[in-house]
Amino acid sequence: MHFAIIKRFSRRRDSERSQSHVDVLNENRKQPPLPPTKGDGSVDYDALYEEESETEMDSMESHGSVVTHLLSQVKIGMDLTKVALPTFILERRSLLEMYADYFTHPDQFVSIADMPTPKDRMVQVVRWYLCSFHAGRKSGVAKKPYNPILGEIFRCYWDISNDTMDNSNDTKLVVGGPVPWCKENQLSFIAEQVSHHPPISAFYAEHYAKKISFGAHVWTKSKFLGLSIGVHNVGKGWVNVLQHGEEYVLTFPNGYGRSILTVPWIELGGTATIHCTQTGFHATVEFLTKPFYGGKRNRITCQITQPGDKKPFVVINGEWSGSMEAKWADGRTEIFADVKELHTQRKLVKPICEQEEHESRKVWRDVTVGLKINDMEKATAAKCTIEQKQRDEARIRKENNINWQTKLFKETKDGWVYIQPLADRLYFCSNQIATA
Repeated sequence: MHFAIIKRFSRRRDSERSQSHVDVLNENRKQPPLPPTKGDGSVDYDALYEEESETEMDSMESHGSVVTHLLSQVKIGMDLTKVALPTFILERRSLLEMYADYFTHPDQFVSIADMPTPKDRMVQVVRWYLCSFHAGRKSGVAKKPYNPILGEIFRCYWDISNDTMDNSNDTKLVVGGPVPWCKENQLSFIAEQVSHHPPISAFYAEHYAKKISFGAHVWTKSKFLGLSIGVHNVGKGWVNVLQHGEEYVLTFPNGYGRSILTVPWIELGGTATIHCTQTGFHATVEFLTKPFYGGKRNRITCQITQPGDKKPFVVINGEWSGSMEAKWADGRTEIFADVKELHTQRKLVKPICEQEEHESRKVWRDVTVGLKINDMEKATAAKCTIEQKQRDEARIRKENNINWQTKLFKETKDGWVYIQPLADRLYFCSNQIATA
């Protein structure tokens, strides 16, 4: 008797709680957030991109039917390249802009050039590399950046706060650099979508005063894995420390979108390497995926070896989203890095009104507005317009037998490289001085 009363009461409470949740969802739909505006009442597109992503823990309940429909189209192991993913899972920025997150701690990158020995420089390359992954996740919920369209570019730069730098470089513009308005003491970044099939992104960064640069080309292969989506990163990057004549070639881990039916989250997995041919130093980084039962997320283990040795001189363990500890061969143990204690430097981007038509934030601005105000019809319509224009342009090129010409990168036997890297410009300048 008492059990029946409790059961009926429990069902009533569950029903009320469920109805309350529905009411909240309906209320949110009735009153979508308004986009930020300028003083004249127009949409402030720049603020849309600069805002930190809000926590999104609705477990996709309001989109459940869409997810179910998506899952009905795919099979385990299927390539997702040509599968239309629902708009609501999109993050409010392009993949090209996401690649700039590798330099969220620009001081760590440029300080590689300051290290006195090859061993110290290798350790600093590893430190910068391991600290570069956490910044890409602005929310605990995994979302997918926009797929860049062919010819899309993104450019930005960072101020470097370092008292040891030569202040005379603060006002000198970099001649021939990737971002024309950047000064010699700023770190500049540029990315271009150089291919559509396969979808290849190329990007490049440099700091003129420190004579250090970075280049990379990456394309992704996505597969459906049941309750997860796997993203295999194909490509490589290279750090050039020009004043020491060193190049550090590195690879990237794979990514996994887990729990796609509830609250999706991202993790990294697989093996990445960093190698310097000139000095012989080598690092192997294992990105460990979380076990099905127990275990922690985002764990890494890294070993760095010097030329001629089989055993590492330092082993690093921890989490790329938190603290990492180094154990040295001489017995020392210390905190190698803690990303939660690091200052995150915001990238600087020209206002959208001053950007060219093919720059990322300008290309995707209407999609971004739709996502911000939770108007998925508006976001989807804007996305379809962009994609249809890309298909129409591809058809016209095919009909007229016109090959696509990239703007800022060229394809070589080693992959896609920036057309005017710092090394080439410095070499040209030195030759001019020598023959003057």
